[in-house]
Amino acid sequence: MASRLGLGLPQMRQFSIGRDVPDVARAAERIGYDSVWVFERALFPEPATQGLYDVDGLPWPDQYRSVADPLVTLTLAAAATERVELGSSVLVAPLHLPFQLAKSLATLDAASGGRVLAGLGTGWSLDEYAASGVRPFEERGAVLDEVIAVCRAVWGPDPVVHDGPLTKIASAVVGPKPARPIPLLLAAGSRRAWRRLVDHADGWLPVGASAEQIAAQWRELRELAEERGRTEPLRTVLRVNTVRLDKPYEGPDRQPFQGSVDQIVADLAEHAEIGLDEILVELQPTARDAEELKDVAAEVFEKARAAGV
Repeated sequence: MASRLGLGLPQMRQFSIGRDVPDVARAAERIGYDSVWVFERALFPEPATQGLYDVDGLPWPDQYRSVADPLVTLTLAAAATERVELGSSVLVAPLHLPFQLAKSLATLDAASGGRVLAGLGTGWSLDEYAASGVRPFEERGAVLDEVIAVCRAVWGPDPVVHDGPLTKIASAVVGPKPARPIPLLLAAGSRRAWRRLVDHADGWLPVGASAEQIAAQWRELRELAEERGRTEPLRTVLRVNTVRLDKPYEGPDRQPFQGSVDQIVADLAEHAEIGLDEILVELQPTARDAEELKDVAAEVFEKARAAGV
């Protein structure tokens, strides 16, 4: 069975956000994509105090110098489309007050007719936490737990009641409610994070690596779900960060999703065989402008479907 396909929306500095986000979202819907997606990067520390993803010496890419706010970007896309789902991979949950985040997502879901997919993670940047974290970095897991609990409460029936370290709601009516229960997906890589996912979330947001690695993680996660008595299926959306080149990459050191469109599509086909529900294709970093992004998105979609993805 073919995987659903999603497209990353233009959030970086080479794009005109107000014009290009609605334009690309409409194009994605027209091409046939099932969903459009945003990510969160709050700032670009200069000089960097830590490497990218907290890997020593790994430089932050220039495209992170300007990344539009994810919820504003999704709102622009929602207003321009009718069918595609609106996902985040990911919102860095502990950079947001739990109640405000829950309310914003509920409002967006109500406005879009039930199309929001709330993908959350804990992030890794100490500078982002210093600027916007609601609690210190060391408490990020506990904050994510509370964000999930507050979302479930706020999105559920009134009166809403919650008593946590960050959020206290004695008894309140909170609206608008989402148009339907918003799926909560987590970017989880550790055993502890997987337990949180299996017990409290609706799905998993892995990031593209080798097909073998992803397949092994997916097997392990399903085994854990079975161990913990979960009966609900886990929704899966694989984020694929492409490095698209104008000609094929010819080295033995080629990384997955690096190279020409044909090489990227071959990698998509290999990953589709793992049996994940959806693949989100991020094409914006190497696109010069929205026109190129739309053209490449159409080419990738057409070739991926022809390859059985």
